[in-house]
Amino acid sequence: MHERSSVAELAESLKAELDRYSPGEKLPSSRALVERYHVSPVTVTRALARLASEGLVVTRPGAGAYRAGPRTATPAAGDTSWQELALSADAATELVPRAVDASGVLVTLAEPPSGTIEFNGGYLHPSLQPERALAAALARAGRRPGAWGRPPIDGLPELRAWFAREIGGGVTAAEVLVTAGGQSALTTALRALTPPGTPVLVESPTYPGMLAVARAAGLRPVPVPTDADGIRPDLLEAAFRATGARVLVCQPLFQNPTGAALPEQRRAAVVRVARAAGAFVIEDDFARRLVHEDAGPLPPTLAADDPDGVVVHVCSLTKPTSPSLRVGALAARGPVLERLRAIQVVDSFFVPRPLQEAALELVGSPSWSRHLRAVAHELKSRRDTMTAAVVRHLPELALPHIPSGGYHLWLRLPDTLPETALFPAALRAGVAVAPGRPYFCAEPPAGHIRLSFAGVAGPAEIAEGVRRLRTAIDGVRP
Repeated sequence: MHERSSVAELAESLKAELDRYSPGEKLPSSRALVERYHVSPVTVTRALARLASEGLVVTRPGAGAYRAGPRTATPAAGDTSWQELALSADAATELVPRAVDASGVLVTLAEPPSGTIEFNGGYLHPSLQPERALAAALARAGRRPGAWGRPPIDGLPELRAWFAREIGGGVTAAEVLVTAGGQSALTTALRALTPPGTPVLVESPTYPGMLAVARAAGLRPVPVPTDADGIRPDLLEAAFRATGARVLVCQPLFQNPTGAALPEQRRAAVVRVARAAGAFVIEDDFARRLVHEDAGPLPPTLAADDPDGVVVHVCSLTKPTSPSLRVGALAARGPVLERLRAIQVVDSFFVPRPLQEAALELVGSPSWSRHLRAVAHELKSRRDTMTAAVVRHLPELALPHIPSGGYHLWLRLPDTLPETALFPAALRAGVAVAPGRPYFCAEPPAGHIRLSFAGVAGPAEIAEGVRRLRTAIDGVRP
């Protein structure tokens, strides 16, 4: 059983039994709960912690857990209506009002109800994460001299050098900044390169988290259409000319959500077009370490073939490891690097040293390459399982591209199947999917859904999730 589901179910069972105990009375020991419910000690600890966070139990180290006393009366709610005016005041003077909307991101981050199959996730299932290697790396990192001291502002030199080698093309450690994951790096890059009120070119469709960052900074995302080979250079050139934009954000490898990878000619054309426009390309290389084992040799990064500093490169260790290992990198050449550094320092000072030390321990261990090989094999297997299930059981959903990297499939819905009705129907059927609308910054050409095969337990859960989706579709079709 999924560990998270076990914790939720045990917490509910314990909550139902609390009336048997008087306030202050001790609950059964952890060992007794392990034996009674046939769960692990970790599950018991997490379930009790959940009840403690709800104020239902009190845990005392070395003594056990006790039923909490009666709750004190809830204080009267204050009047926060004044904030509506305060928060909207800036919109009257801003050229492009800031829109802080995290709904497209929360679809993939929010925890669905217990028992729901998660086809909406953006991270590896715990069974695919290198948990033992991470634990060992963190333990070794904690013993390093100075591990809890203040790190260099730009990041540990050894970690910057490792990222530089991974990016390739002669990028040096001096041209790399360590960041708190990819999302933080994207935020820093957009703030450094684009003043509020200006346009920024984006792929259409594209990653909702990037659109949210752009809008929150008061930028105006302008879509550039893609096809099976990614962004179209001819339309990109026209978009630069029409808008005067000075930044393009793109994912050249295993794009989210389409899974497309730019072929060699287009890769060169994108950089050339941006250079001619006097613009930067923010390369979000999020999926390079999520390659499938049948992908063949990967193309180099755009940054590797860019001596003129057109490309600002973003990458992260989060996707191939754990959502909590928020360690990434920004790489840039020329004067822009100093601006990137200044904004990152103002925002966060530095990335915590223990996380950097742990990341360095992880990528330097023999288990790192073994983990990447295992992920490549498992992602291909899950992709094939989901593809076969979709083709067999959901034939009305178009699958224009089967990716050779990344963690999801991008499906087009028929005109007779409204996306707005399918999303809640799927949840009622016990499967969470990512609706396609948040991936478009303009009117979408059709309804879509994105199905992740990385955040589930394995083939059986994929098959069951597709079956539930079939039930949901049958329930909303006219």
